[in-house]
Amino acid sequence: MEAVARFLKENNITEVESTLPDMTGNARGKFYPTNKFLSEKGGKIPESLLVQTVNGEWAENHYDLVDPTDKDMVLVPDPESLRLVPWADEPTAQVINDCYTSQGDHHPLASRSVLRKILKLYEDKGLRPVIAPEVEFYLVQKNTDPDYELKPATGRSGRRETARQSYSIDAVNEFNPVIDTLYNYCEAQGLDVDTLIHESGAAQMEINFLHGDALKLADQVFVFKRTLRETALKHDMYATFMAKPMQHEPGSSMHIHQSLIDIESGENIFAGKQEGEFSKAFYHYVGGLQKYTNNAIAFYAPNVNSYRRFAPEIAAPVNFEWGIDNRTTGLRAPEAPLVASRIENRFPGSDCNPYLAIAASLACGYLGMQQQLQPSKPNQGLAADEGDPIEVPRSLEEGLRQLEDCPELSEIMGKQFVEAYIGVKRAEFETFNEVISSWEREFLLLNV
Repeated sequence: MEAVARFLKENNITEVESTLPDMTGNARGKFYPTNKFLSEKGGKIPESLLVQTVNGEWAENHYDLVDPTDKDMVLVPDPESLRLVPWADEPTAQVINDCYTSQGDHHPLASRSVLRKILKLYEDKGLRPVIAPEVEFYLVQKNTDPDYELKPATGRSGRRETARQSYSIDAVNEFNPVIDTLYNYCEAQGLDVDTLIHESGAAQMEINFLHGDALKLADQVFVFKRTLRETALKHDMYATFMAKPMQHEPGSSMHIHQSLIDIESGENIFAGKQEGEFSKAFYHYVGGLQKYTNNAIAFYAPNVNSYRRFAPEIAAPVNFEWGIDNRTTGLRAPEAPLVASRIENRFPGSDCNPYLAIAASLACGYLGMQQQLQPSKPNQGLAADEGDPIEVPRSLEEGLRQLEDCPELSEIMGKQFVEAYIGVKRAEFETFNEVISSWEREFLLLNV
């Protein structure tokens, strides 16, 4: 807490947002006056928050997962996650906590704990994962009635986009006031954002992060989502990370570039002996991603809306092919110098919990190396030709079944956690399944 206290004093902080990511990847926590925060040295919070659904309900089996008396868990602030809150009206700081049980162990249901568990497996092998996320999002017109469809936000010209604007400089400049605020907020928080581009959807952007430590990058994505939402509100619009927010626009993803560094030598173990070659470890890792992505899909596509993104006509991955510099595959190895040899996992949607998506991807690769799995030959054409069957699950319920049927993934990520995750997400699916859609009323009311 000494480092925390020093940061708060140096920045004249009067209020602290003490946060933790819940199962959905959203921020939960408490607001503290600075003195109260320092005296509590982290504080406590009910562990039941870890099994709450996105709609505010609870997993049906939550009494089997957490103590029925709703005990507290202990919060321990991570000083490396301390940041300012640049949109706050008074000097405010935010900090991300690790969650601990009363016995002093990392809480098994906390997202950060799960990622730490996977990273420890690599550390024990003398390896350090390096991650670089790419996060897509939409800027949309304010929408206060969920019965109305979303519309793209309008920029400085007052006109909405009507044509595909991939990589357009002028299309980004339409939202220049928003982007300027966003970069100022990111700089104030020390977020390692790299490039920003306009994606193919109307008012759809992508922000890239510099590569680095997996936990720190998960933290940065967690903070960035809050930052972007606040930025958009400041400019009288919404920012959304829904995987498929509009029917006729492409989905939004969170691609995860990943490689492994030998801790002792500092070398990238995915690199081959000469340019254009990959190592055995790389192929085993890709083999693991190919074999276990189907089982892990519920971590990459965690919401009922996520599965609307998996359609071949909008260039989202629909099978488990991999390729070299092939963006039609779900697993892509960019052409790069040896030192930058890596694999890009294109399955996660931007609506994923970054801690869990990164943990799941690393877990699949780890299993591949442990089992020395071999991938298929790299696909050199279109990964999904018209008429090919879609191999990925098409619903959250199907994705959860695939996760249930994989003891290897359950073991490596934690049996109790996987049981809790399935309980939370199945409760969300059942709630969604109760809703009668306008499509059903339109086509079935008088026709069946």
